[in-house]
Amino acid sequence: MTAFAEGVPCWIDVALPDVEAGRRFYGGLFGWTFDEPADRAYGSYTQAYVGEGEGRANVAALAAKTDGRMPTAWGVYFATPDAAALVARARAAGGQIVMDAMPVGPYGTMAQIADPGGAVFGVWQGGSHPGFERAAAPGAFCWTEAYVREADVERVDAFYEEVFGFGARDLPELTDEAAGVPFRTWSPAGTEPGDDTAVGGRAVITDALPAELPAHFLSYFMVEDCDETAAAATRLGGRVTQPPSDVPYGRMAVLADNQGAVFAVLAEPEE
Repeated sequence: MTAFAEGVPCWIDVALPDVEAGRRFYGGLFGWTFDEPADRAYGSYTQAYVGEGEGRANVAALAAKTDGRMPTAWGVYFATPDAAALVARARAAGGQIVMDAMPVGPYGTMAQIADPGGAVFGVWQGGSHPGFERAAAPGAFCWTEAYVREADVERVDAFYEEVFGFGARDLPELTDEAAGVPFRTWSPAGTEPGDDTAVGGRAVITDALPAELPAHFLSYFMVEDCDETAAAATRLGGRVTQPPSDVPYGRMAVLADNQGAVFAVLAEPEE
């Protein structure tokens, strides 16, 4: 079992109106295989895996939406040893509690929180299910970033530093000129902020994006070829919302699946 330090992304799942259609899309895109859905008491949760045999590792899950008003979206979870204590810190720091700390059978305890800008994330206190068995590998999660409005940046930055103890590092070279606010990376408490320790970041929603776009988290999956993955997403019924482009850390694209859930993919730079 993998142990995750507090504040490190440890799990990701997507809420979909049609889980079977999701299995077809992500199975075709990433080569994922799937468990049979869990008991209805656990939302018919379906885990996704990369690899085969003894090398098989869980990387994500698909969940059936229980309410049509829920967004069709990927949700990221940050690890904590004490979900109730983290919820209390988040409330005191100006966050909104979407779902209070709640045990999920023997698997762990979860909560959902909206930061002061409105971006929603989960926290996970692992039990028998600590989180990812594989990350930062093809077909697996590799990064997440919160997108917030410029007016909320100061409050949001203070929130994550207070709740998780993140060490921050601003990267002007990744700043959209229209935003005017540097992209910020987060490193877990007790580590030196930098590329080697960063686990996520904060970006700014610029005026180039629709005014109705809410604050949100965008999570990334690692792929071997960004352009091929974007083309495959289209063939499988999804959409390319941001075409492949080069960034300092590789080549990335933003995609939507065949039901509208948005995510990003990143291929590491060629050596």
